[in-house]
Amino acid sequence: MELNEAREQLKRLQAKMSAFGHAMALIYYDGATTAPKGTAANRGQTLGILSEENYRLATGEDTVTLLEYLDTQKEALTETEARIVEVALKDIREMKKIPMEEYVAYEQLLVEADDVWHTAKETDDFELFRPLLEKIFDYQIKFASYCAPDKHPYDYCLDKYEDGLTMEKCDAFFAALRSRLVPLIQRIGAAEPLSDRCLYGDFDEGKQEAFARALMETMGIDMAHCGLGMTEHPFTTSLGSHHDVRITTNYQRDNFASSMFSVIHEGGHALYDMGSADELAYTLLDGGVSMGIHESQSRFYENLLGRSRSFISYIYPKIKECFPEEMASCTAEDVYRAVNVVTPSLIRTEADEVTYCLHVMVRYELEKRVISGELAVKDLPAEWNRLYKEYLGVDVPCDREGVLQDSHWSGGGIGYFPSYALGSAYGAQLLRRMKQEIDVEACLAEGNFAPINEWNRKHIWTFGCLKKPGVLLTEALGEEFDPYVYTDYLEKKYSELYGLA
Repeated sequence: MELNEAREQLKRLQAKMSAFGHAMALIYYDGATTAPKGTAANRGQTLGILSEENYRLATGEDTVTLLEYLDTQKEALTETEARIVEVALKDIREMKKIPMEEYVAYEQLLVEADDVWHTAKETDDFELFRPLLEKIFDYQIKFASYCAPDKHPYDYCLDKYEDGLTMEKCDAFFAALRSRLVPLIQRIGAAEPLSDRCLYGDFDEGKQEAFARALMETMGIDMAHCGLGMTEHPFTTSLGSHHDVRITTNYQRDNFASSMFSVIHEGGHALYDMGSADELAYTLLDGGVSMGIHESQSRFYENLLGRSRSFISYIYPKIKECFPEEMASCTAEDVYRAVNVVTPSLIRTEADEVTYCLHVMVRYELEKRVISGELAVKDLPAEWNRLYKEYLGVDVPCDREGVLQDSHWSGGGIGYFPSYALGSAYGAQLLRRMKQEIDVEACLAEGNFAPINEWNRKHIWTFGCLKKPGVLLTEALGEEFDPYVYTDYLEKKYSELYGLA
């Protein structure tokens, strides 16, 4: 085999794998948004066939021979080609350790689980979902034993979402956050409370959608390549490449801020995916490199920018234009204070910045214990409720607002949740670095996201998966990651808001 011929074969392989990914992502997106309730079995049948063909393509003899040959020619490859080969070989070697029939069965299980989870949440019936969740955890443990027999199975799960992440690192990270957040929450709890009454009323869903699209345009999202849909649990997905990205939201009639911040959050994901260099399209390197980095972007836009006084001052006239009656007696400062109220609560996606990471810690502890065999899936609801009382001081009235609230487990996302907390902390340090070059507050006050987006594109987005997450983050920051930058940010912001000494 000649090198140039192998390079062309690699391009064709990437394009074909991207096409399979496109088809499967589109079927998933349809199922989560507009598909009729009774069509899950149909999607499962199709995805089973597609995932089997994708498995054969990815692990077939021709593919392995091609990649191993290119691996011997690393010195002659471009940086991009060498990284594609590295990522592909890692994925293939792992996939080949999983028997094809189990891989296909798992993909079909996830389709069924997602459908059942929606019904279970709607009807507040954990027992309906429990047998499927037990199978998902069992598969995760089994796959870990195949792919990383020398690792703790939960370390294997964590590493899938954030390269190199382990329970040891998570425990240290969460301990650092807890040491500063718990005292801050206690001080805020003793202070004069802020009011969030201006967020509540009767907000027409059509007007909320119009406002959502205005937010996307303000953020600089290319609406020709990014769609907006509605689903039970908001998410973002890329369909085939960064040229086609979809975000979703959920409109709450009584609270416009719920959709507002889910759109900004998912919009941050979309900007990251869409910001990959064009030459990475239809390759394994297209899109975000890890969920920690991905969440650094989503939570950066949602909280560090979206909940800032400067941005709220800018967007307030649009809020008032969309909801004139509801906002008649509210000022921009009222809205700013309302969207930054700190109150221990039930729902992670609705949580304030200060208590948010405690929601993540609950999920981390539960996943770790189930994977370790210390907690049975059937006992998750009771233990969830106990930890919410211990960590946040709230009583969980039902499983719909408790253990069933997130879609992640139904999609097999065991090990994902710590990425939210890591991303929040990464984002605070990225903002500090960005402010050394850009007057971020002035940009937000003018609704000018272009300089902010360009900085992120230059330092993060354009690389896709070309660089490993640790390298990418360190180079963007110009220093090592420090979780206390995040707690410093929270202490400064909320001390001012709540008048803490």
